[in-house]
Amino acid sequence: MGLFDRIRKAFSSQDDEEKIKQETVDNDEESMKSEENSSDSDSNVVSEEKTSEDVDQSVDSQEKNSDESEEDNDEILDSNGDNSEFIEEENSNDSSEQNDSLKVEEEVSSDEEERYDKGLEKSRKGFGAMINSLLANFRHVDEDFFEELEETLIEADVGFETAMKISDELRQEVKLRNAKKKNEISDAIIEKLVEIYENEGKEEDNNLHFSSEGPTVFLFVGVNGVGKTTTIGKLAHRYKMEGKKVMLAAADTFRAGAIEQLAEWGRRVGVTVVKKVEKSDPAAVVFDAVKKAKEEDYDILLVDTAGRLQNKVNLMKELEKIARVITREIPDAPQEVLLALDATTGQNALTQAKQFKDVTNVTGIVLTKLDGTAKGGIVLAIRNELHLPVKLVGLGEKMDDLRDFSPEEYVVGLFKGLVTPSK
Repeated sequence: MGLFDRIRKAFSSQDDEEKIKQETVDNDEESMKSEENSSDSDSNVVSEEKTSEDVDQSVDSQEKNSDESEEDNDEILDSNGDNSEFIEEENSNDSSEQNDSLKVEEEVSSDEEERYDKGLEKSRKGFGAMINSLLANFRHVDEDFFEELEETLIEADVGFETAMKISDELRQEVKLRNAKKKNEISDAIIEKLVEIYENEGKEEDNNLHFSSEGPTVFLFVGVNGVGKTTTIGKLAHRYKMEGKKVMLAAADTFRAGAIEQLAEWGRRVGVTVVKKVEKSDPAAVVFDAVKKAKEEDYDILLVDTAGRLQNKVNLMKELEKIARVITREIPDAPQEVLLALDATTGQNALTQAKQFKDVTNVTGIVLTKLDGTAKGGIVLAIRNELHLPVKLVGLGEKMDDLRDFSPEEYVVGLFKGLVTPSK
């Protein structure tokens, strides 16, 4: 099933759920009325019950004799069928285990779908409002309409290049479909967005990569205030809960309070934090952390770094030095260089991503506060314009609301309810 078909189906399911809820309410009301009516007729029923008692006693005696006969037959069948029952139990074990496994997978999938659905609720409503506002005023699908469409998509944070591409491709698509109604135009817009999103992500790797032997090192970069340190703390909590031995390195040594902020996360989560005094050499902090991780068999090392984009030259030198120290001690590390971006900042986040991509070898994006934006198109822009994979997303404020990014759940959560439901 294609992504757009899944979105359409999800919307249909949502409609069905609403209908079922309404039917339940209606049934409850009818049931209450029925109970009221039945209470009035109870006095008449009493006499009827008295009359039927003799008949019931006769039927009960017949059923009792029949039951005793069946029990005798069952005993004979049980004595002959003991071995076959044992064999059936053995054969059913494998299928039972498979069913249990499938059930767990379905529950996990359903849980993830619900998380994305809830986390993207604000974005979905905002995106829908923009499309509805565009379509509310249109009379003809002409050049003016496509210009307004481009502006609307840019405002929704899908990016300039993506907006232009969709507008160009829709010109032909609308003619081919002979689309004239508002819902047909809306469906065509979203279907084209999903199609471009899918095509651009075919070679994308959204998985986090771990070392096959020795400590895994994740290096975090990003400007101040995007939720980088919070992301590190939540990720440390996740891996600690998985039974891994986790360490944090406070290498953002020049920002006031950054060291103590990471140290506080370490205390909350219950993991080791390697730090030095303020304004120490960040590479020296990382060296101590890597050495300790190797000597004491740590599984995960998460490194916080500075994000001073206003001085790109110094930042680049600092990050290069840190990476060099890590690679010298652990040749295949860092396994990930993760750029934290605040989804609520829209085009500013896209600009930051472009700048950090020039400064360091970013392997993936952590998109924080995705639940807090009313636009949500930033993931499309990152994928279509930067070709950087999103690897983690923040879908809420709780510890377990930092999730591995699911491209399908994201796009279904963003567009569900904005297309014509399937019949």
